[in-house]
Amino acid sequence: MSSSILLLLILGLGGVAFIAARARANLFQPIDGRRAHSRPNYHGSYVLLWAVAPALLFLTVWSFVSPGLVMQTVLTAPAASQLPPPGMERDSVIAEMQGLADGSVATAFNPAAEQLLPAYKIAARHYSMIATVAALLLAFAGGGYAYTRLSHGFRARTRVERVMMAVLLGASLIAILTTFGIVASLLFESLRFFSKVSPIEFLFGIEWSPQTAMRADQVGSSGAFGAVPLFWGTVFIGAIIAMIVAIPLGLMSAIYLTQYARPKVRQWMKPLLEILAGVPTVVYGYFAALTVAPHIRDFAMSIGITSASSESALAAGAVMGVMIIPFVSSMADDSLTAVPQAMRDGSLAMGATTSETIRKVLVPAALPGVVGGVLLAVSRAIGETMIVVMAAGLAANMTLNPFASVTTVTTQIVQLLTGDQEFDSAKTLAAFALGLVLFLVTLLLNVIALRVVKKYREAYE
Repeated sequence: MSSSILLLLILGLGGVAFIAARARANLFQPIDGRRAHSRPNYHGSYVLLWAVAPALLFLTVWSFVSPGLVMQTVLTAPAASQLPPPGMERDSVIAEMQGLADGSVATAFNPAAEQLLPAYKIAARHYSMIATVAALLLAFAGGGYAYTRLSHGFRARTRVERVMMAVLLGASLIAILTTFGIVASLLFESLRFFSKVSPIEFLFGIEWSPQTAMRADQVGSSGAFGAVPLFWGTVFIGAIIAMIVAIPLGLMSAIYLTQYARPKVRQWMKPLLEILAGVPTVVYGYFAALTVAPHIRDFAMSIGITSASSESALAAGAVMGVMIIPFVSSMADDSLTAVPQAMRDGSLAMGATTSETIRKVLVPAALPGVVGGVLLAVSRAIGETMIVVMAAGLAANMTLNPFASVTTVTTQIVQLLTGDQEFDSAKTLAAFALGLVLFLVTLLLNVIALRVVKKYREAYE
């Protein structure tokens, strides 16, 4: 029996158990004027959990155990005597046999795979039958046990809610454990990198040329892994140029939508503005590389800058700024809207104009929320990859010239991990060190932004 059919069968048995338990609970009569402790739905849910959970848990464990049992059975078959010794060649034959069994491979290149196929099918069918019988027995046994415990005073609600609390706790722990796993992997690989390259050289060196460290005479050479040009490129594009574009446009958009726009205009313009956040970054990258960058280069050439590149920090930063306008605008919009109307009315009553009220009352009052939005936008910008790869280039330059080609941390991570790489070299391990630094910087920006936003909410809620 296939796993999908078995799963549906177990769920169907659980549904039948739920209906039967609820029907029995509906028959409970009050005793001494007291109703049953739990509603019928809780009794049904209790029996449903006992009928479904043990069977599903068994099938989950069995899915990890059964392949080994099947393969052990196949290797004891007479046809397995023709297999080559353990190694890559044997693994290839076994993979081909499994492909023939599941239909992903039409014909076998190795005759031994076809000879083993009947034994594999028999073993797989045998263990599948064992799993089916065991799962169904667990479902019947669990459901029957729970059904016999139902009574007028049985605390089914308490037990069901404990199970649901455990499920919700497990769901929340998955996110936390995933974060710890990511951090642990970054730390482990970064420590391996720093055992080969000095942290001082990495954090303060001004020459980034990891390919030079691949030669034996240049391993550990000064400046080969100096990441300062990458940090500067990340700040130059994501925190300077992009913010010069995003902050004024985002803030002025929010001011117009909250203070000047009519309700119908706001109803249409706000969703249209937020569409920018949903455009894939690769589309922004194409737009920056094919449309914006050539115009910027032509403009630079027209004003006498002969060294202007077709891949420039200005092209990537400008398009990135457009991309994060919704982040700034949305936070500024919420901040301005949350300012009490009494402050605005008081300013107007004192004779101030609308522009003076916005400039001297509303914006200062909403400034914590605006700053939080800007910090979140910065953390989003410094983690961007596609726009920089397609529009800013790969050259690790420390320059203030916005028309020159620069690169960022994320771009170098992509370049270092692209293709077949050996994870024993400092060149590849450098990507993890860069990722760790980027993670810590982004985390710091997010923490600061959340603290600022929290302070803002406490002031005006």
